[in-house]
Amino acid sequence: MHDLSPVPAAEPADLAPPSPGRRAAFHLLLALATFSVNATLLTATILTLSLKSTAIDAGAATTILSVTASVGAVFTIIGYPLMGRLSDRTLGRFGRRRPYLVAGAVALGVGSLLLVQAATTPVLVLGHALLSVGYVTSLVAASALVPDQVPVEQRGTASSIVGLSTPVGALLGLFVAQLLAPDLTAMILVPGALGVVGSLALAFGTKDTPLARAQRPAFVLRDLVGTFWVDPRTAPGFAWAWLSRILLFLGVSAVNAYQAFYLIIVQHVAPAEVAGKIFVATAVVTGTSLVLAPVAARVSDRIGRRKPFVLAAAVVFAAGLAMVTRADGFGGFLVAMAVMGAGQGVYLAVDFALVTQVLPDPTNPAKDLGIMNLANTLPASIVPAVAPAVLAIGAGPGEQNFAALFGLGALAALLGAAAVLPIRGVR
Repeated sequence: MHDLSPVPAAEPADLAPPSPGRRAAFHLLLALATFSVNATLLTATILTLSLKSTAIDAGAATTILSVTASVGAVFTIIGYPLMGRLSDRTLGRFGRRRPYLVAGAVALGVGSLLLVQAATTPVLVLGHALLSVGYVTSLVAASALVPDQVPVEQRGTASSIVGLSTPVGALLGLFVAQLLAPDLTAMILVPGALGVVGSLALAFGTKDTPLARAQRPAFVLRDLVGTFWVDPRTAPGFAWAWLSRILLFLGVSAVNAYQAFYLIIVQHVAPAEVAGKIFVATAVVTGTSLVLAPVAARVSDRIGRRKPFVLAAAVVFAAGLAMVTRADGFGGFLVAMAVMGAGQGVYLAVDFALVTQVLPDPTNPAKDLGIMNLANTLPASIVPAVAPAVLAIGAGPGEQNFAALFGLGALAALLGAAAVLPIRGVR
């Protein structure tokens, strides 16, 4: 059998190992941008959109939220690969990534202002759509700076920053929003301002070498369809990495989307206390991730291996999710969440580095990284669609089978671990 996997990613010709000081500065700016941009969007999707929907029409709040979130998801799904392809092809003295970091900051700011002013559903939908576009635009550009500027053997730390930006951003945004409650205007604008500042800081604090016209990737009309597709026959390593990630995030989405209902129905937490309990659980997951992920990233860089870390982390995450189904009280739930955090943190820290080594076109990475990021977001749409049927398995009247839902998520994570094994060209 012939090995159809791509050869290890070639380094751009002008990519030299950065000095320790320059590398540290880049890591700091990358963290500021990715953490704050995630804080902007996730504070809205987890908290403030629900509050704003209720303020618009309490009786139809769930419908308003559903419509708003669905439209935002469409912009996110389309935006990831589209903004990536545009970024890869952008000419001009400001570089390939900087214009998109600035544009993302503008969209985040305008979207936040619209959310504050929204008194009707259409305005709320428009505001969240702009917020989603700004999030995607900034995050795609920030992610692409890693393979642009960091040699393969030094990508562990940058990978852990990008990978952990979602849980850390959620924790950061929710913490700030809770401090500002019940002032809904401040709860929207301050996290929004964080994203604007973080995106602009990375844009103007990092070198972004302009793309020479001769290096601009060719484009024909059929490439428009390819914006949303990578052929697994020509890039099997990338396809397996994508499959691994979407399977793991099916498990992540299962617990993220339904932990509130689980705590109320199974753990008998009072509805008024659920927000606080979820914040504590999020802090446990993020804290565990932050402790273990940087260590795993450095060790992965040092020994030059990615797959064993990704494989083991997915298995640990699956074990934690399985533990949730047998949690004895809220304390047991937190222990299970800590185990999940350990697996999720290590996975996200090292998986991004692995992905950068199987990119179909490593000199133009943003489009393909956008497609990879779809594996993070699609499960948030898939899980709610299938969850009602799964929760009904073997359940009596008024009951919900959370063991089936979380067990299925654990199985998906295990399959995600197995999907790493066929990847060739990466150790």
